[in-house]
Amino acid sequence: MARTGQKTPRKPVETRERFTVADAEEEMAAMVGVSSKAELKRRMKEIKKAKSGGFESLGLCSEVYRGVKRKGYRVPTPIQRKTMPLILSGADVVAMARTGSGKTAAFLVPMLQKLRQHVPQAGVRALILSPTRDLALQTLKFTKELGRFTDLRTSLLVGGDNMEDQFEELAQNPDIIIATPGRLMHHLSEVEGMSLRTVEYVVFDEADSLFGMGFAEQLHKILSQLSDMRQTLLFSATMPSALAEFAKAGLRDPQLVRLDLDTKISPDLKLMFFTLRHEEKLAALLYLVREHISSDQQTLIFVSTKHHVEFLNILFREEGIEPSISYGDMDQDARKIHISKFRARKTMLLIVTDVAARGLDIPLLDNVVNWDFPPKPKLFVHRVGRAARAGRTGTAYSFVTTEDMPYLLDLHLFLSKPLRPAPSEEEILSDMEAVYSRIDQALANGETIYGRFPQPTLDLVSERVREVTDGNTELISLQNVCANAFRLYSKGKPLPSRESIRRIKDLPREGLHPVFRSVLGSNELAALAFSERLKAFRPKQTILEAEGEAAKSKNAQGSNQCLEVMRKKRAVHEEVIKLARQKRSVDDASKGMEAAKELSVDWMEKDICCAKRKVSNFKDDEYYISSVPTNQHLEAGLSVKNDEGFGSSRLDSAVLDLVGDDSTGLQKQKSQYHWDKRSKKYIKLNSGDRVTVSGKIKNESGAKVKADKTGLYKKWKERSHQRISLGGMEKDNLQEGGLAERGNKQHYKGKRKRWSVPNANVPSELKDPEQVRKGRQQKANKIAHLKTKSSKGKRFSKQKRGKRER
Repeated sequence: MARTGQKTPRKPVETRERFTVADAEEEMAAMVGVSSKAELKRRMKEIKKAKSGGFESLGLCSEVYRGVKRKGYRVPTPIQRKTMPLILSGADVVAMARTGSGKTAAFLVPMLQKLRQHVPQAGVRALILSPTRDLALQTLKFTKELGRFTDLRTSLLVGGDNMEDQFEELAQNPDIIIATPGRLMHHLSEVEGMSLRTVEYVVFDEADSLFGMGFAEQLHKILSQLSDMRQTLLFSATMPSALAEFAKAGLRDPQLVRLDLDTKISPDLKLMFFTLRHEEKLAALLYLVREHISSDQQTLIFVSTKHHVEFLNILFREEGIEPSISYGDMDQDARKIHISKFRARKTMLLIVTDVAARGLDIPLLDNVVNWDFPPKPKLFVHRVGRAARAGRTGTAYSFVTTEDMPYLLDLHLFLSKPLRPAPSEEEILSDMEAVYSRIDQALANGETIYGRFPQPTLDLVSERVREVTDGNTELISLQNVCANAFRLYSKGKPLPSRESIRRIKDLPREGLHPVFRSVLGSNELAALAFSERLKAFRPKQTILEAEGEAAKSKNAQGSNQCLEVMRKKRAVHEEVIKLARQKRSVDDASKGMEAAKELSVDWMEKDICCAKRKVSNFKDDEYYISSVPTNQHLEAGLSVKNDEGFGSSRLDSAVLDLVGDDSTGLQKQKSQYHWDKRSKKYIKLNSGDRVTVSGKIKNESGAKVKADKTGLYKKWKERSHQRISLGGMEKDNLQEGGLAERGNKQHYKGKRKRWSVPNANVPSELKDPEQVRKGRQQKANKIAHLKTKSSKGKRFSKQKRGKRER
C-alpha cells in the first residue's frame, strides 16, 4: 500500500497503450481455432517461448521439434542460429565453421522440416555427400535420431558395404540418400534409369575435405545430374580456391555465413617473433618447451610436412616429453586417440600440419608455435586464432628465418599493425631503463617487436640435440627425408610480394628479443654486443698490405713490392670510394625529400601532372573505348545488393588454400597441363582437377575402381524380381508399369510379384480431361449397350408369346 499523500507512480499513457495493443493482438492471434481456456493458455505460452530465440522461433513442425527436444537441444548454436533461417527460406548457403560447432544439425533440421513425411511416388528428395565412411555413418545415426518421429526413409551408400544390400535399400524408394561420391557414382553407372533429377535438397558436408581427397571431378558430374531447382548447401571449415570455383558454378546467389573473420586476432593474444637460422629451430623449440612455456599449459605446434611431425615426435620422446601428433595421411583411429589424449590433458603438446588442423576444435589452448612460418597471412590467423578464446589469454611464438622475413612484412601489412626490430645490445647497455620503457610503451600501443634468440642458449641446446640425433638411427634416417620434404615444400609455397622483398633489404639489424631480458645479465649483454661489433668489423688494411707490413718488419732492408702496389692502388681509388659514398648519402637524402614532397603535394598539382602524362600517352581519348566503364565505382556504390549475396569480393576474401603436408599433396598444388584431343592443345589444370584416362573413379579409401557396369544390378534384379526406380513415378508410368507387371505374371509361375515402390499398383485418383472424357464415353456406350440389350429382350419375349398364342 502506498502512503497517504503520495501518488502511486504510473506508466506513461503511450507506453501503456502500446503494450495493451500488442497483448491484444497476441491474444487475438492465439484465440483463432481455440475451444477452451486451457488451450488458449497453452497457445500463449508457446508464443512467449517462440520469442526466446530457441528452436521454437523457427516454426518447426511437431514431429521435427519433438526429435530436436528428444536429442537434448535447447538453444541453437551460433552457426545454427545464422544458417537455419536462411535454409528454411529456401536460399543456397555456404557456411564456414569449425568442427564441433553444430554444422550437422544446422542442415539436418531444415531438411527434415522441408521433407516432413514419406512420399512413395516422389523419388529421392535429399542428398548428403560426405568425404569419408565414418562421417557418413555418423550423419546417418544423427538423421535417424532427429527424425525418429517422422516416417522418412534413409539409405546409406558407402564403400565397403555389399552392393546388393544397398540395392535392397534403394528399392524401398528412400527419401534421403547419405553417400560418399565414389560409391554414389558407382550406383549411377550400375543401375539402369537411376536419376537424381527429383532431388530438392543437396548438402556437401565437409566440402574442403571432399576436394582435398580428390573428389572434384566426381562432384562436378554429380552436380550436372541434379535438377536446376534444387537447394544447395556447402558446409566447410576452410575455403580452398577449388571449392570457391565450385561454389560459383553450382550455387545460385548463395548466402555466405562465417563465424570467424580472417582479419581479426584476439587482443588478448601476444605475438612473439624470433629470428634465427633454419638449423637452430630444433634447439629453439626445445628451449621454449622446457624453459619458457609452463608445464601446465597446452601448446599446439605447426610444422610444414608429416615427416617433420614424426621427427619431432621421436625427438621429444627421447627427451622424456610425450607429445600427441596428427597429419593428413595418419590412420583415423590413431588420430582420434592422439587428439583425445590432448583434449583430456594427458599430453600437453600437439604437433600437427595445416591439413590435419583443418576443422580441429580445441577450446582451451594456451600457446601456438609456428615452427615453420606460414606463407600466407590468412593461414597465420587461422593457426593462432585457436588460442586466446573466450576471454582467455594466449601467446603465439613464431620462428622467422631470413627467407621468411618478407612473409612477416606481408603479415603485418595484412593486419595493419606496425612492426619494429628489437633494440641492439649497445642501446640497451647505454640506457637500459629508458630502452625497456620504450619497448613496453610500444607493446602497449599494439606494435609488434621481433628479435633474436640468445646465441649462447642456442649453442648449448644444439649440442644436446646433436647428441640425441647421432644416437638414434631413426632420427638419422629421418634427417635426409625432412630436408628433401622441406625443399619440396619451399618450392610449392606461394611467393611473398615484391615490395616486401625490396623493403627487407633496408631493415636495420634486430637485437635480442625483449622476452629474454630476465635471462641474460649485463656481462652476457656486453659479450653479445662485442660479438655483434666483431661481425660488423671492417679492417683498414687488405690481406696484401698486412702481409707486406709483416714482411717489412721482419726484413728491414728495402721495401716490399706488394706493399708499394697496394699503396699506389689505394691512392688512386680512395678518392673514388669517398665520392661514391658521398653520392649515395646525397641520393638517400634526396629520395627522402622527394617522398616528403610527394606526400605534401596539392591535388591541383596532381591533376596537372596527370594531364601532362595523358598528353604523352599514345591513346586518343576521343576514339578510345575502355574495357572498364568510367562510372564503375559509382555503379558499385549505388548497387542494391552491394553488401549482400555471394560477390566475387566476398568469395575471394574467404578463400584459404592450405599447403600440402606430403609429397602427393604438394604435387597436386602444382599447375599441370593436359593434352586435350578435341581442341588439340594443352589445357591448364588447376588444383582439384583430374583427368582419368583409364575411366576409373576414386572411392573414399583412395583406391581407384572401374566405373563401367559390372552386371551386379542385373543379376540382383533377376534373382530378387525387384527393380530400382528413383526418378519419380508419374501416373502414366504407374499405369504402364501395372499393366506390364500384370501381363508378366505368367512368367513367374504363380509367385507373387514384389513391388519395388509401395502402393505402386494403386491407380491414381487424379485424372486429366482426356481420361474424364474417355470415361464418360465408355459409360455412355455401356448404357447404350444395356438399352439395346433390354429392347432386344422385349422383342424376343413378344415373339415367343405370339408363337404360344398360335
